[in-house]
Amino acid sequence: MSEYIRLNESNCKNCYKCIRHCPVKSISFSGNQAHIIPEDCILCGQCFIACPQNAKEVRDDTAKAKMLISEGVPVIASVAPSFAASFPGIGIVGIEEALKKLGFSGAEETALGATLVKKQYEELVRLGSQDIIISSCCPTVNLMIQKHFPEALPFLAKVVSPMHAHCRDIKSRYPQAKTVFIGPCISKKSEGDDFSEDIDCVLTFDELLNWLRSENIEPEPKNDFSESGRTRIFPTAGGILKSMDCDSEEYSYVSVDGLENCINTLRDITVGRISKCFVEMSACLGSCIGGPVTSKTRHNPLRDYISVQKYAGSRDFDIAMPNEELLTRQFENLERAQVYPDEKQLEEILLKMGKKSSAAELNCGGCGYNSCREKAIAVFQGKADLSMCTPFLRDKAETFSSNILKNSPNGIVVLSEKLEVLQINPAALKILNITNASDIVGDNVVRVMDPTDFITVLTTGKSIRDKRLFLAEYKRYVEKTIVLDKTYHMLLCIMRDVTDEENERQKKEAISRQTVETTDKVIEKQMRVVQEIALLLGETTAETKIALTKLKESLADE
Repeated sequence: MSEYIRLNESNCKNCYKCIRHCPVKSISFSGNQAHIIPEDCILCGQCFIACPQNAKEVRDDTAKAKMLISEGVPVIASVAPSFAASFPGIGIVGIEEALKKLGFSGAEETALGATLVKKQYEELVRLGSQDIIISSCCPTVNLMIQKHFPEALPFLAKVVSPMHAHCRDIKSRYPQAKTVFIGPCISKKSEGDDFSEDIDCVLTFDELLNWLRSENIEPEPKNDFSESGRTRIFPTAGGILKSMDCDSEEYSYVSVDGLENCINTLRDITVGRISKCFVEMSACLGSCIGGPVTSKTRHNPLRDYISVQKYAGSRDFDIAMPNEELLTRQFENLERAQVYPDEKQLEEILLKMGKKSSAAELNCGGCGYNSCREKAIAVFQGKADLSMCTPFLRDKAETFSSNILKNSPNGIVVLSEKLEVLQINPAALKILNITNASDIVGDNVVRVMDPTDFITVLTTGKSIRDKRLFLAEYKRYVEKTIVLDKTYHMLLCIMRDVTDEENERQKKEAISRQTVETTDKVIEKQMRVVQEIALLLGETTAETKIALTKLKESLADE
């Protein structure tokens, strides 16, 4: 399933929003990237909608459609009834004219196939042999039942979708034709691949719109409204029921839209709380007009509903019913076996997450999971890692930071831009002769230090590094570094106590001066002796003087 929604790794920013919005938690997190788990994914597109960084990309099949057209065979588009919302006021004739400019042979409404499907639903209700009937038009609902609620499979209507019924009908009338379905749904791409003998390609409305724009084609409005087309209302919440003759007193008729509502309904069905009911089930809120591709780019629920409603007719399309076999499909159980931790294993993982007691289980949802225990189970299953817990990371970072401050041999002082002391570590307290941090935290640094350097850094934005100075009040020498954090608007002052080092250096300098003075006296004395000898011997003292002078300079350098 991951081939339909792809990850743009460079855009994934570890926000866990896709996990939070995934209704079946079919996303794993590893290597600082969120990866879709194909075996669990139901292609609802919620991760695509929710991602704030556009890290999820829907597979683009425009090139495949172009290739079909280039083969020279008739290519007929099956246009989902929600086109009335995506292309308001255009009408199917206007859409068909635009598609012909792209090279399509023709275009028909998928609502034709919806008519066949809804009649088949009516027949199931009339027969009354199925206690609960769940509509099978939404491929995402179908996948959710197949993968996550297989107990509800007996209740899923064994009827093909309108897309499948229509494309199969097109090929029965035009045996050489290729079919391209165009709609608002990502999961239709998967269904199209599953039934590739009838459906050659699936495009989203966004793909069509981009294609039209690239060819500078603007669909023109056409007044083609007719009384036929009751199933044009299919893509709205309750649209299937509105197009059906719901006249059976034995059955209740219910419309459920939105994945959370669908999941809750399926739970009720599987535990036997519902009976004799026809359930129209749509994964998207508002049904197909709220499809994931539509919701990502533009979504106006009320306006879209009105556009579809105005275009819908009051009578069924005049279309012949095929053999029942051509409208029937089977749904296999696609549930994947999951491994769950026992209570001891769960507690060990929770402990690693910093959850030492039930009170520490905040269930904040920051990791994308609904509870800490659900996240711990995901860790056990390899879907998540410990680092995804925001409170845990914050506590860990604060503890680590606190340990650094506490154990650093250097004095560390953190100031606000108003030069108020925010934090001070034990080494800095010792340097500044302060007993407790509470004695200075919150006060201006001027109480304990000259603020000149801090003001300079604030004004210029340039750091001061390893500036050696004497703190006369504390009789200490320090090397001071001051850095401005422009992101958090704080000043960081690091002081290295170099008092012992400075005292040692001064002692060495004193010894060196004494040595130079002593050497100077020796040289002067020797010079006098040499001069006296030179006078007696009649020799020059120039070379001796130069050598002794170099010795003096060398000692001075020491």
